[in-house]
Amino acid sequence: MKSGYGDHISAAMDGHVAVVTIDRPPTNFVSVELIHDLADALETADGERDVRCVVLQSEGKAFCAGADLARPDDRVASGMDGVSALYQQAARLFAVDTPIIAAVQGAAVGAGLGLAVACDFRIASPEARFAANFVKLGFHPGFALTHTLPRLIGEQRAHLMFLTGRRIKAEEALDWGLVDQVVAADELRGAALALAREIAENAPLAVIATRKTSRRGLLEAARAQMAHEHEQQTILRATEDFAEGVRAVNERRAGNFTGR
Repeated sequence: MKSGYGDHISAAMDGHVAVVTIDRPPTNFVSVELIHDLADALETADGERDVRCVVLQSEGKAFCAGADLARPDDRVASGMDGVSALYQQAARLFAVDTPIIAAVQGAAVGAGLGLAVACDFRIASPEARFAANFVKLGFHPGFALTHTLPRLIGEQRAHLMFLTGRRIKAEEALDWGLVDQVVAADELRGAALALAREIAENAPLAVIATRKTSRRGLLEAARAQMAHEHEQQTILRATEDFAEGVRAVNERRAGNFTGR
């Protein structure tokens, strides 16, 4: 594998495991370019005969804090064309054949939660927090979360996360099945790598075939759901509540919403 993909994605090999790192600290905000480069790295891993599993990790205090909607020069923040471009790149993540394990430290919020949930497994540190905070922005969930999150933790718990926007702590996430293991922060990457090695020691063709069966229809469902999410987001993005929500989140206060 190449060692670098764009400005914020790097990759390294550890035996049969590709370790892919997001390095856009401190919050690792998503962007069209970052997800494009991440998809490039994962597709490269798919094409490498020696790669049997991937660990996805990130530098900084957060795993991924979602989109930076307050940054006017960002394509996602600037309009729905940028969101559409983001989802086109996100769909490539669901097309990857190689199992992916996310090592989650700190926040996985919004699109960052979508990224974590797109992986096969999630290992978290006690400091990890998970939130689908879209309603706090006056927005609609995206990144196919309205399909992938209920599939993972059940409709009722996903519904609770969507309508409250609350942050779920690591231990509660473990109880819900949102994460598969919680370990100390200094053990996080080692635990993710250990699980990846456990998968990688098995027959690779059997692993890929079994994974495809388990995730059958996921790519198509994710694409369809992102198209629907984009429609709803387009409507809500034009509202006064969305503008207030972005201000409120950036000012770390509750939104003063009016339903307009």
